Amino acid sequence: MTKSLGIKTAKVIAVFSVFIFSILMLKVISQYTSFDKTVGFLAFKQQVVNNPYWMTFFYIHIFSITLCFLAGLTQFSPQFLRENRSLHKMIGKVYVYNILIINVPACFVLGLFSNGGLIGITGFLTQDILWAYFTIAAVLSIKKGNIIRHKNFMILSYAVTTTAITFRIIKNLFYNEKLHDYELFYGINVWLALVINLLIAYYFLKRRLPHYR
Repeated sequence: MTKSLGIKTAKVIAVFSVFIFSILMLKVISQYTSFDKTVGFLAFKQQVVNNPYWMTFFYIHIFSITLCFLAGLTQFSPQFLRENRSLHKMIGKVYVYNILIINVPACFVLGLFSNGGLIGITGFLTQDILWAYFTIAAVLSIKKGNIIRHKNFMILSYAVTTTAITFRIIKNLFYNEKLHDYELFYGINVWLALVINLLIAYYFLKRRLPHYR
């Protein structure tokens, strides 16, 4: 009973947190609608902002990723699945296509020019590979009728999706330009956000799905 209540409480907190930070991310993303090459993150990428290919992938990623964040607010609810099975499938397809067709290719290119030096580049490329792997594995699992593995891999996929939120939380809480080297902090933060999210996902898998394998 206590265990079940703890899991439900954790899920409510997680959903609320994702919703709040998705709204905040929308606020951050809105600044790029001006297409000003000196706003926000672009201020640190002046060496590539005149590259039309990089800029195209950047805007594709920025303006599409929020759909992936918001998908998690419904897709992991058993009640929503029972009452809205068709809508669950439709949102799931949008999530999968968004990741595999749009964001994985875009993030691969962006990752090659990442801040954080080699640490940041390898961190982003690792995220991208895991993102594709977990998402594809989830799709293949449901096609084979293995609902448990589908849920497992979708949780892992979503954990990678929300690393952008974790990354920003860590940066806002701990980064101090007077104390930290920006490039080193950035690179370490990429890996830290990924590890934290995967550990949280693993916790949910072990607690919610004791038969996880």
